[in-house]
Amino acid sequence: MHPSSSVPTAAVRTSYPADNAALSWGRFVSVIGTCVVIFAVVILVAPWIGASNISIRGVLAGVSPDREIFLIARMPRVLFGAIVGGALAVAGVLFQAILRNSLATPFTLGVSSGSSFGAVLAIRLGLNLVVFGVPIISVAAFIGAFLTIMLVFFIARSSTGLPTFTLLLAGVTLNFVFAALILFIHFAANFQQSFYMVRWMMGSLYDATDFSYVSQTAPFVLATLAGLIWMSPQLNPLAAGEEWAAARGVDVERVKKLSYFAGSILTGAVTAFAGPIGFVGLIVPHTLRLLVGPDHRLLIPGSFFLGGAFLVICDTFARTVLAPTEIPVGVVTALLGGPFFIFLLKRRPGDLW
Repeated sequence: MHPSSSVPTAAVRTSYPADNAALSWGRFVSVIGTCVVIFAVVILVAPWIGASNISIRGVLAGVSPDREIFLIARMPRVLFGAIVGGALAVAGVLFQAILRNSLATPFTLGVSSGSSFGAVLAIRLGLNLVVFGVPIISVAAFIGAFLTIMLVFFIARSSTGLPTFTLLLAGVTLNFVFAALILFIHFAANFQQSFYMVRWMMGSLYDATDFSYVSQTAPFVLATLAGLIWMSPQLNPLAAGEEWAAARGVDVERVKKLSYFAGSILTGAVTAFAGPIGFVGLIVPHTLRLLVGPDHRLLIPGSFFLGGAFLVICDTFARTVLAPTEIPVGVVTALLGGPFFIFLLKRRPGDLW
């Protein structure tokens, strides 16, 4: 049956609460409460793990270097990692819902490639400046992401709305276009610029050495999360099919557009500072979906907390396993992501969507 049919397919029918069955307060608290506890434990423990040993007494007493290691080298990085991981996980949930594709990630629609193009262009032009505490490279990366978001939207938009298949094809096509442009700029760069480009595109939290990245991203991410939690009941019928959702009173085009822009801008905002970090938006939503079910009223807030915890754990591993050398966290998530998804496909293929 065609995905937009008014009756959901068998796979969808067994996977999504299309009619938004009542969600008890007890179940919401138990699921989200567990996610919050895991998130809190990781955030509290991670700053104390590293190549250099520090003590709680030393940090509280302001003893050097314990205080500097905790407040400069670790805590800002942990908090920023939590925000980035949470945003990418929530974006993954959104794209999997509106595209009705279990393989969709925050980078499927070209946001990562557009952001990377903006960053490498700024690096090639030598724009290594910081204005009002924001690196110009991050500004260029966000502009690249935003222009990509708008370009994909205008390519995919038609008189009948925002066709899912056209949206997906537009994003994939722009991914290839920007990848070619990035290779061209990389070819034209000198050795130092080339090294910086490669390192940026690996994805890292290395530059989060103060709380400025946290203060610049957290308000936007948290405000967007609050709006998405409010909108989450409408994503359940939408994931079951557009006509199915429309027949149940969902403004399909409005929800699709809001979800597309929210997920894309979330991705662009955090990618501009951290670089492209893959697979967080794939691993976390699928894991949570298998554990608690497909209800977006649980998936969106739960994915934020577990996504943040997951990325902080990966980054803690990345900065300690070969200490004092650090592995870019994007490398760690990619190494985990591929085998993890193959495992899911082999173990429970019918439950992924």
